[in-house]
Amino acid sequence: MAESAVPAPQSQAVIETQYLVILSIAACHLINDVMQSVLSASYPLMQQEFGLSFSQIGLMTLAFMGTASILQPLVGMVTDRHPFAQSLTLGMGSTLLGLMMLAQATSYPFLLLGAALIGIGSAVFHPEASRVARAAAGRKFGTAQSFFQVGGNLGHAVGPLLVAFIVAPSGRGAIVWFALFALVGMAILSQVGRWHARHRKSGRKSVAIPPHDLTRRRVVLTIGLLAFLVFTKNIYSASLGSYYTFFLIDRFQLTTQEAQMMLFLFLAASAAGGVFGGPIGDRIGTRAVIWVSILGVLPFTLALPYANLFWTGALTVAIGLVMSSAFPAILVFAQELVPGRVGLIAGLFFGLSFG
Repeated sequence: MAESAVPAPQSQAVIETQYLVILSIAACHLINDVMQSVLSASYPLMQQEFGLSFSQIGLMTLAFMGTASILQPLVGMVTDRHPFAQSLTLGMGSTLLGLMMLAQATSYPFLLLGAALIGIGSAVFHPEASRVARAAAGRKFGTAQSFFQVGGNLGHAVGPLLVAFIVAPSGRGAIVWFALFALVGMAILSQVGRWHARHRKSGRKSVAIPPHDLTRRRVVLTIGLLAFLVFTKNIYSASLGSYYTFFLIDRFQLTTQEAQMMLFLFLAASAAGGVFGGPIGDRIGTRAVIWVSILGVLPFTLALPYANLFWTGALTVAIGLVMSSAFPAILVFAQELVPGRVGLIAGLFFGLSFG
């Protein structure tokens, strides 16, 4: 696995790094993932209200993650060929409808539909948002993707905390308040979409990545290996995110709020890992970060069932830091392997993050 493509020569047509656009898309990633995390963080409330089994909770996760996982590469492939500037706004609108459905559902099928609508919103958001981040990156692809990814990780971390203090005391109907986040996100994304449309018409580009000399077979094998690593890593993350609160409630007799605070620690550590992964990769190499990220959680995971409450928190923080450190590097490296298919690659890897 090569470390990276050779740096591109300077070009007068290259845009400077557009930090305002990158920060805007990172903020919308935060909003999008806050709304996503509301779903899993609200599972204990839904279980109590509707008498759901763990299998039914798993089906809700499947409805959300399945739609997001399957649709993301398809959305990325379509928008690579037929860009649509306001697709981000429409995707956020689907998430808004999903939240309203979760807040007002009167039966389990409506909960499933709400989860699926949130998944569709994510399927539209991630490939196109990653494309915007790369378009605004100038010469700093890794920095742009790290900012973008950290926004999402922070959203995952903050979501359960907001549920603990807003939804848990007031009941499931309070989920509707998160629709305000969606409206703010739609307003920002509308402006981002206009910038991206102007950027495409201007003909100015980020630094071009020179063609690599890898064979098609080697590229496919490398992409497959990276995809497998992301897939297995996120099976672990999804399982911990869905059932960690139940484990804490059963094992340590915590309240729902206390369990959600513990989940916040894990998710906040995951957000921090995205920040540190890039600089560490610059020092010790991309491959080292990827392998440490995938294999480094093993000792912490093996110790987890035997830990008391304090060490359970400490171990899950370590797991979050280590696991999340490699994703921006994996994504940038994969996009360099398949130039011109930014949406497809982003959709594939973000889709695997869900699926």
